Amino acid sequence: MKFIVSRDAFLKPLQVVSGAVERRHTLPILSNLLLQVEGNELKLTGTDLEVELISSVNVESSGGDGSVTVPAKKLLDIVRSLPEDSNIEVSAEEDKAFVKSGRSKFKLSTLSSEDFPNIDDWTSEINFVSDQVVIKRLMEKTHFSMANQDVRYYLNGMLFETDDGMLRSVATDGHRLAMSSCSIQQPGLTQRQVIVPRKGVVELLRLLGDEELEVAVAIGNNHIRVETQNIVFTSKLVDGRFPDYRRVLPSGGDKVVVADRDVLRQAFGRASILSNEKFRGVRLNLSSGELCITATNPEQEQAEEVIEVDYQGEDLEIGFNVSYLLDVLNNLDDSEVSFTLADSNSSALIEPHNDDSCCYVVMPMRL
Repeated sequence: MKFIVSRDAFLKPLQVVSGAVERRHTLPILSNLLLQVEGNELKLTGTDLEVELISSVNVESSGGDGSVTVPAKKLLDIVRSLPEDSNIEVSAEEDKAFVKSGRSKFKLSTLSSEDFPNIDDWTSEINFVSDQVVIKRLMEKTHFSMANQDVRYYLNGMLFETDDGMLRSVATDGHRLAMSSCSIQQPGLTQRQVIVPRKGVVELLRLLGDEELEVAVAIGNNHIRVETQNIVFTSKLVDGRFPDYRRVLPSGGDKVVVADRDVLRQAFGRASILSNEKFRGVRLNLSSGELCITATNPEQEQAEEVIEVDYQGEDLEIGFNVSYLLDVLNNLDDSEVSFTLADSNSSALIEPHNDDSCCYVVMPMRL
């Protein structure tokens, strides 16, 4: 097997598929990439058995079809370090691969491409086409609420729900919940819920760009596939039942606070400097037209912020983890945000004031 490819064309797909490769793995072949040449097309595949990424690039010349697996990190570091606009010649013989560019030569050890694992064949039950920006924004508005290494493994990921012409994403770690919805112009989609694992969500956010390009989404029993023009992303799904998020959404809150998002975000940011580093608690004191935010820590230090808000209800004191509030405010686009509260022991419902496509639930803290 032999091919010549330009360094600049080779680097991007190489970076893309390397994202799926785990550095430390019990199976040596999982730290390798599969390179396959067919005609003038080079296909690169990386996987960790949970997520698989395939990208392709046209080669400038090919010395016949073939396939080989090479160490992912070493190949990426070599290509990245070569001069821009250079050409790279890659060839493979027996158990070695050779990378040449100008007067630079590298010899890498290889493993048999026949041993490279493929994600099993599967059939999709739900298919739709959307804009990559739409799906990326949907995930950006909720991903920060995913759990990380929770024993409730089904929380270490993001719920995707199709329902007629809607696509919804939901994430929760048990202390907060984020939900976002968007319309996909495909009525008649069956109602279905699947959980994409955390690594799959992180990779998808990295892959999807901000250009308006179509992506095809296919969902099967145990897999989800997202296909762009030159990348195929496949992830196994988490086998578990996601909590009923509708039961978590608080109802009956009669105290509504509307505030400027930036003013609120900056006030919380300043107060958080003196909050307890472990618990990150801040106290909110609401009175007519005014919100007082207080943070204290074990060193007896204190921060106090007073801002004007649109609120006409009874006085209320309630505590929250300030990191959770800042996560929400940092991911909203609206200039105004509304908090709906019931009492000091009930969760807060946070929403953009002029947008009903997303909402957030944050549980209170005892301070």
